[in-house]
Amino acid sequence: MLLAIGNKVIYPSQGPCLISSIVDKVVNEQTMTFYELSVLSDCRGKLLVPVDKAKTIGIRPLLKKSDIAKVLERLKKPSKASADRKQRVRDNLKLLLSGSASDLAEIVESLNELVEAKTLSQSERVTLERAKRLLVCEISEVTGETIEEVEQQVDGALCARRPKACAA
Repeated sequence: MLLAIGNKVIYPSQGPCLISSIVDKVVNEQTMTFYELSVLSDCRGKLLVPVDKAKTIGIRPLLKKSDIAKVLERLKKPSKASADRKQRVRDNLKLLLSGSASDLAEIVESLNELVEAKTLSQSERVTLERAKRLLVCEISEVTGETIEEVEQQVDGALCARRPKACAA
């Protein structure tokens, strides 16, 4: 996967990034080529990713606009989170690290469903907020809509699954 300067990509666990440059650096006396990524979310920052490791790390292009409806539809479907908290944490970490929008939607949906039945642990609340933020940031970047507008769409999709809970 060869990407170009100016491409927007997803870096798993960081969200949307812009390839701001491609640089050569000497590492252990060998010249390596890196993508310099500028993180586009609130935290900003720069990341250097070896070009030959980008696919392994999970760098991928942004969602296509046509795929957003599928992701939002995913939020409306019930999921089956493990009853065992430790297993849920492992499963959600794996999904979070994949960087896939569909996997992020699965985390958001399953933890949202779980929060209706019981109080989430602190780590699960953090995972839910992080997955939702990454999903919202990507959709916002693709559509050009504000974070607030996309959050309303995501919340609306979650409420479509359980309208009585959202009406209160």
